[in-house]
Amino acid sequence: MSEEETVKKLAEAKAYLEKRISELEGEISRLRSFLGAVDVTLTEKSFKRAEVPKTLPPPFAMPPTVPAPSPYQQAYPLKTVTGVYLADVYVSDRELKVVSAPNMKYDVNSPPLRAFLIGRVLEPMQTKDREYARTGEISAERILSYRIEQDGNLLKTIVIINYGDERRLLELKNAIRWTLRRIYEKSVGTS
Repeated sequence: MSEEETVKKLAEAKAYLEKRISELEGEISRLRSFLGAVDVTLTEKSFKRAEVPKTLPPPFAMPPTVPAPSPYQQAYPLKTVTGVYLADVYVSDRELKVVSAPNMKYDVNSPPLRAFLIGRVLEPMQTKDREYARTGEISAERILSYRIEQDGNLLKTIVIINYGDERRLLELKNAIRWTLRRIYEKSVGTS
């Protein structure tokens, strides 16, 4: 085999390998997306719900509407399946902001917040974004970041910047709802 034929074969092999790697990376991305959706659903279904009283005291009544402060396009109250008002959620193109309901007391050191929301949802998303930025799939300015604002040990707001696409936004909203609901249910169960 001549050197020219060898170079041609190597170029063909390189093109094939690059195409296959791209296809497999796409498949891995889709599989991770499916896995994320399964994780959220499994988390929702696998935890036993605490018994919540049928009649709730007036402070837990939901407000009729939640006005969306600028620059947020969407705003809605977050509540439990029984209608307990947990927080207000505001969404813009790049930011998700959760503001605790005035009468709710969420401990920032509680396992649902620290171990689940931060440890199993936000940190892995941020790590994945850093890897995407490293490989050039997204710019460094698009890496997910978050901050937890608190008053003493009580949660005031959760701000998530660069949450990503609609699938990821849904995953975050479900994880936040589950987290706040679990903290609330534990407080009701122990009071």
